Amino acid sequence: MNIVSWNVNGLRAVLKKDFIKSFKALKCDIICLQETKLQKEQIPKEIIDLKLNDYWSFALKKGYSGTSILSKKDPISVNYGLMNTDIDSEGRVITLEFDDFYLINAYVPNAQPELKRIDFRSLYEKKILSYLKKLDKIKPIVYCGDLNVAHEEIDLKNPKQNIGQPGFSDEERTMFTKLLNNGFIDVYRNLYPTGKDYTWWSYRANARENNTGWRIDYFIVSERFMNNVKDIKIHNEIYGSDHCPVELRIK
Repeated sequence: MNIVSWNVNGLRAVLKKDFIKSFKALKCDIICLQETKLQKEQIPKEIIDLKLNDYWSFALKKGYSGTSILSKKDPISVNYGLMNTDIDSEGRVITLEFDDFYLINAYVPNAQPELKRIDFRSLYEKKILSYLKKLDKIKPIVYCGDLNVAHEEIDLKNPKQNIGQPGFSDEERTMFTKLLNNGFIDVYRNLYPTGKDYTWWSYRANARENNTGWRIDYFIVSERFMNNVKDIKIHNEIYGSDHCPVELRIK
């Protein structure tokens, strides 16, 4: 099974940039999308025409946040959110249950300049960790999405210039470490300890052309699920968004 995670930074916008072509080239069984930025009545016909199982979580605020999962596989169950009104009003989490694992697609809150939203980010991290631990007691988890943090210095091109900035603050990095210390594994870093592939580039200063990027899109799995992992690939050759797709291949 191949699972792809991609922050599309506006699904309607990326459809104008060969999304369908890229999706078909990926040949994935499931694709998890973040930052879809639409409402139920705005789901594009191009997506409907794919005739996949589709699951959507919409933000109350129009043109903001939002997540979706498109799947060729039928899940056992579907769950939306984290049972927290503030978080769930932004459409950030969808969970599908399959025979051997739970798949959690998430768009983690950005801490914002000057860490103005760090308290909300901390609330999210507390809730998601509790949720993942609860699911993990039942069956292994696969947690993916735009997690909005570069964990270590190797995970971004210019770490020294970005210390304390949103996505590379001590608070966010510590929370990510805590997540991993609770029995979960960052698949890419586990398989590629010295890898320097990035998943996000600013639109400014030709960042993508210069590969001045950050790795903030992840697949996290339960430790016992690593035996099911075949490989992970960061598709930095695929454009259309300021993020690129990340693909997990599992047995």
